[in-house]
Amino acid sequence: MKNKIVVLIGLFFISCKPMYITSDFDIKNTPKTPEYSQLENWAVLPDQWPIELEGVIENSGTKTADVFYIYPTLFTNKKNPQWNADIYNNEIRKEVLSKAVAFQASAWADAANLYVPFYRQAHYRIFVDPYAAQGKEAGVLAYQDVKRAFQFYLENYNQGKPIIIASHSQGSLHAKCLLNEFFDGKVLQEKLIAAYLVGVRILPNEFKNIPVLNQPNETGGFVSWNTYKKNKLPKRYDYWYKGGVVTNPISWDDQRTSNKKDHLGVLSSDKKIYPQSLKVERIDGMLWSSVPKIPKRFFLSFIKNYHFADINLFWADIQKNAKIRVESWIEQNKSNL
Repeated sequence: MKNKIVVLIGLFFISCKPMYITSDFDIKNTPKTPEYSQLENWAVLPDQWPIELEGVIENSGTKTADVFYIYPTLFTNKKNPQWNADIYNNEIRKEVLSKAVAFQASAWADAANLYVPFYRQAHYRIFVDPYAAQGKEAGVLAYQDVKRAFQFYLENYNQGKPIIIASHSQGSLHAKCLLNEFFDGKVLQEKLIAAYLVGVRILPNEFKNIPVLNQPNETGGFVSWNTYKKNKLPKRYDYWYKGGVVTNPISWDDQRTSNKKDHLGVLSSDKKIYPQSLKVERIDGMLWSSVPKIPKRFFLSFIKNYHFADINLFWADIQKNAKIRVESWIEQNKSNL
């Protein structure tokens, strides 16, 4: 009996052990601040094309529009107590390029000049209780990097071109702040082609002057969605998703459902496009997807949350839509160009 009690006590302490090695946020212990006048602090520039994009998309020269892309949370190491990623760490850079740039940012690269700054992303545990309150300032620090990169981009690269804002997950939280600070009701809003705010809940009234886009050729507003396996819901659905804008990233309009025949293609892990692979359904705050018909789909059948693939599930659809919106913006504003 005594041995059983000892085992139970041991199991109790194991179950109560924190998931992450952590400490309170301390600004003195944050990684080196990036200086965006240095080319090394940009993952992608129009004339700085990473090899990770090879086999996905080619750099087809200067475009009439720009896209400023902000990547999601890739900093997830449970044994790393830092609250913000060190962008000078080669492993961090490699993940940004091989995952976020290759399989997400690439979707917009055919429509516009691609700009992707490295930034000190906040660690994943900023979204996990009870650590969220402990590291709140890490999110603020991450946004300050994004803001400074965007300011440098405006002052040194943009040269008056219209802009797409593209982002995923944590990146979309920062993109939302950029839109509020630089676009919403500001002069720069006239240059906004569209904001693709993917992977977080964005409410319909999130902005005062930036509307939801409900047609594939509309400009000056935003689209958003969060993807989950059909007929499944996250545990915290009401808290994280319900009430959010849900764009249909196949039809780009108010259609509640889209069929496989209209789906332009998944960008799979083999860097190949698989068209007519899935169908979707819009519900309150959530985009339901069928299991995509791609290689190794057997393993996807066991996954409920498709958040990790919010963009590459609809890669070819986004690519085409971005080009349509750029062309539409140019047509609408040709008298002012």
